[in-house]
Amino acid sequence: MKSAAFIVFSSLILLAPSTSAQKEEIPKSVAESLGAGLTWAEKDFITVAEAMPETKYAYVPAAGNFEGVRSFGEQVKHVACAQFAFFNEIEGKTPPEHCEKGGPSPAKTKAELLKYLRDSFDYGDRVLATITPQNSLDRVEGPYAAPNTRLGLVVTAVWHISDHFGQLVVYLRLNGIVPPSTQQYPLKVR
Repeated sequence: MKSAAFIVFSSLILLAPSTSAQKEEIPKSVAESLGAGLTWAEKDFITVAEAMPETKYAYVPAAGNFEGVRSFGEQVKHVACAQFAFFNEIEGKTPPEHCEKGGPSPAKTKAELLKYLRDSFDYGDRVLATITPQNSLDRVEGPYAAPNTRLGLVVTAVWHISDHFGQLVVYLRLNGIVPPSTQQYPLKVR
């Protein structure tokens, strides 16, 4: 009886590391490795875009040096256009023109801009899934962040979303809104 208990106990100890290792799996592809960062950036950006009331989508900070900056809604539109542009370049397609001004999309309302943004992120995720170790360093040409590699353009896309996320956090806070990604923290940390 003691030997049977010992065998069961020993088996549990030997199996424990493999069970915990399975819970902490790492990405298995280039797309999965890059996708985690892209997904986090997308989620944070979408929640900020959702948090601002539609009546404030035309908001531009007045105090400080904000002359000539994009409104909140223009920033959302710019990021959506840029996502299409970066991932069009990865596919070798012609990207939309004038993303610095929001590009060709007619989206204007909060609902339209959020749809445009989500569509751009969905498109980026589909293109990201095509990146492999074999093609990740292929040269990419185009007017946005090129010449570059496929891998480099995805990193640029994550950086770009994060850069504008930081700007929109300021817009939210100037309107008395705590960004959704920080609402979970105690007041002293926010």
